[in-house]
Amino acid sequence: MKFLKNIRVILSLLFFLPIIIFFIDFTGKLPLHLHKLLSIQWIPALLSMNLVVIGILLLLSLFFGRIYCSTICPLGVLQDVLSWKSRFFRKKKKKNRYSYSSPQNILRYSILSITLIVFLCGSSFLVILLDPYSTFGRIVSQLLRPLVIWANNGLAHITNGMGNYTLYEVEQVSFVPLAFGVAILFLYLVTQLSWSKGRTYCNTICPVGTSLGLLSKISIFHISMDESACSRCGACEKQCKSQCIDSKAMKVDDSRCVNCFNCLSSCKKGGINYELRYKKKQEVSVQETVNTGRRTFLLTSGAAIATVALANTNKIIGKNDTILSRKPIMPPGAMNLEHFNDHCTACQLCVSKCPMQVLKPAALQYGISGITQPHLSFSTHVFCTYDCNICSSVCPTGALQPLPMEEKKLTQLGIAHFRKNKCVVFAHEEDCGACSEHCPTQAVHMIPYKNGLTIPEVTEDLCIGCGACESICPVRPYQAIYVEGNATQHKARKPAEAKKFNKKIDDFGF
Repeated sequence: MKFLKNIRVILSLLFFLPIIIFFIDFTGKLPLHLHKLLSIQWIPALLSMNLVVIGILLLLSLFFGRIYCSTICPLGVLQDVLSWKSRFFRKKKKKNRYSYSSPQNILRYSILSITLIVFLCGSSFLVILLDPYSTFGRIVSQLLRPLVIWANNGLAHITNGMGNYTLYEVEQVSFVPLAFGVAILFLYLVTQLSWSKGRTYCNTICPVGTSLGLLSKISIFHISMDESACSRCGACEKQCKSQCIDSKAMKVDDSRCVNCFNCLSSCKKGGINYELRYKKKQEVSVQETVNTGRRTFLLTSGAAIATVALANTNKIIGKNDTILSRKPIMPPGAMNLEHFNDHCTACQLCVSKCPMQVLKPAALQYGISGITQPHLSFSTHVFCTYDCNICSSVCPTGALQPLPMEEKKLTQLGIAHFRKNKCVVFAHEEDCGACSEHCPTQAVHMIPYKNGLTIPEVTEDLCIGCGACESICPVRPYQAIYVEGNATQHKARKPAEAKKFNKKIDDFGF
C-alpha cells in the first residue's frame, strides 16, 4: 500500500505544474489548449455545466474518496508544498507535528450552507471568494506571476548589457490594490493553516472540500484501521495532515480524509490500510449501507446540478449595485452581465493570458458581488486588440463563451461616447484625429468642423467598444472619447469594404 503515496505525488505534480506554469507564462508560448486542465476543476465544471466532468469527479469521489482534494485541486497541492517547506523554517523541527483534532462541523457546514444559500439567491460573491481553484489563480496571478516577471526583467537588464538578447523585459501588469489585498489575505490564511494545521483550510473553510467530505463518508474505498495488527503507536496519526486519525479510538474521520496516503507509508505493521468499505458483513447490514450510500450519492449529485441550474435566476446582489457611474466593460464572450456574474469565479486566468494587459481585476465596477472579476481597463496605448480572442478561448467556466475570430470582431463590448467640449479640436481649435485613425471599424470618423478643421463623430452600430480611440486620445486626465460598457454584448454592423480603385493609370505621372 505504500506505493499509493508515490502515485499520488506523481499525479499531483502532473496536474499542478502545468497549471501553475500556464498561469505564470508571460511569453504566450505555451499552447492555449492547456486550459482544458482547468476545466476539470469542480467549480468551473459546475458553472459550465460540463456533465461529463461532473460525472467523472463524482464517480472518483464515490469510489476513492477525496482524491480530487489531494491530487487534482491546485490549491490543495499548494498547501502540501507549503506544509512540506515549513519544516525548513521552523526553529524546532518536529518530525511528527500533527495530532488528531475534533472536526469543526458547525463552522464548516455553516460556511457550506451560507455559500449555497447566497449562490441560489443569485450572488456569486462567496463562490468567487472561496472557490479553491479561483483562490489559487488569484494568488498566482497577483503575487507569483509579477515576481517572475520582475526577476525576468532584472536578468534581461543584466544580460542585455552584456550583449545577450535572449531575454527581454516585459511590462508589468498594473497594480490593483483590492485584488492584491484579497490574494495576500488568502495566501496568508492558507500558509498559516498549512504550516500549523495541515489541511485545516480544506476541511473547515473550503466549501468544495466540505461537500466532497459528505460523499467520502460512503466511498467504496477508504482508509481503515486493523485492530488486530495496530499497536496504537500513533505513527499514522502524527503523519495525518488532515488530523482525522484518532489512533486511540482506532477511528478515521472519512469526511476529512483527503487520501494523501501518508499514513500508509508510516505504518510498519500493516495496522492501517486503504481497502474496500463494504466487506463481508451481515447481508442486511450491507444492503442497508449500500442503500444509504446510493441515496447520499443521488442527493449529492442532484444538489450539485440543481445548484447550477437554479443559479441562473436573477441576482439579488450584484445586478444593479454597480457603484460607479461608468458601466464596466466585460471581456469578449461574456454575452450579458447576468450570465457573466453567474459563471465567472474571478480565477483571473484571462487576466494573465491577455497579451495587451487590458484585462484587469475589478474593484467595485461590478458591485460588491463582482470583486476581482475581469473587466477592460484602457490606458495609454492599451486596448482590446481587434484580432485577438485569447480570453474567450481559455475561460474554464463558460463565463466567456469561445468566439471565432470573425464573430469576435463584430462583438460590441460597449459603445464609444464623444465629449465635444473636451476635444482639442473644439477646446483649442487644433488639428487632431488620433481616435479616428486608430478605430479598426470606422465607427469613429472625422466630419467637417470649421476653419478647415475636422472633428470626431461616432457611428454607434459600427462601434465594438475595443477602446482603441480612448487609449490614444491625448486629452488627460479625462479623455474626450471614452467607452461605456454594454450590459448585453450585441453584434455590431460589419464595416463597409473600401471601394475598389478602378482608375487606369497610363504612365507614372512624372
